[in-house]
Amino acid sequence: MTSNSVDAGAPTRQRLLDVAIELFKRHSVAGTSLQMISDELGLTKSAIYHHFRTREELLSAVMEPVILEVAALVEAAERHRGVRASADRMLCGYAGLAARNRELIPLLTGDPGVIELLRTRTEWAAIVERQMTLLANVEPGLGGQVKAALVMSGIASAAGVDYGDVDEETLRDQLIAAGRRTLGLRESRRLT
Repeated sequence: MTSNSVDAGAPTRQRLLDVAIELFKRHSVAGTSLQMISDELGLTKSAIYHHFRTREELLSAVMEPVILEVAALVEAAERHRGVRASADRMLCGYAGLAARNRELIPLLTGDPGVIELLRTRTEWAAIVERQMTLLANVEPGLGGQVKAALVMSGIASAAGVDYGDVDEETLRDQLIAAGRRTLGLRESRRLT
């Protein structure tokens, strides 16, 4: 997405977020400056500063809706009885989130700028840790932790692959199936 493809009528803040995401994907968070974003949009740097004083503030604005959704998924999964039911609920929710946000989720998992932001936003890091714990509890110990990490990073990476015209539901179902195999979970009897 370039400034030419961003809706000129869209609110400036949303245009900033859209362009920032595109540049973060191309250059990483650390490799994207506010100057690059202003150049891409054809705005002055002071126009950017009106909305975001730093790249970290901008990244926080990009991440916050995703983190809030993950928090809701974690809370819903934690209400399920049993380790396997909780893990399956978390897996299904995360796979759905990844399938709906194919371009954003890979960006937000593994970029050094995102990892650094999570270090400073301890409440967000705690949500990610709770997510990991729900998946890892299926197999106590290091093996469960490794499988949980594989599932979380694997879903994020796999969601970003260009599968052509594969629809969101089909991708979600495939992500869930692969996650279940990795975690050793059986297919849920009810619809996910």
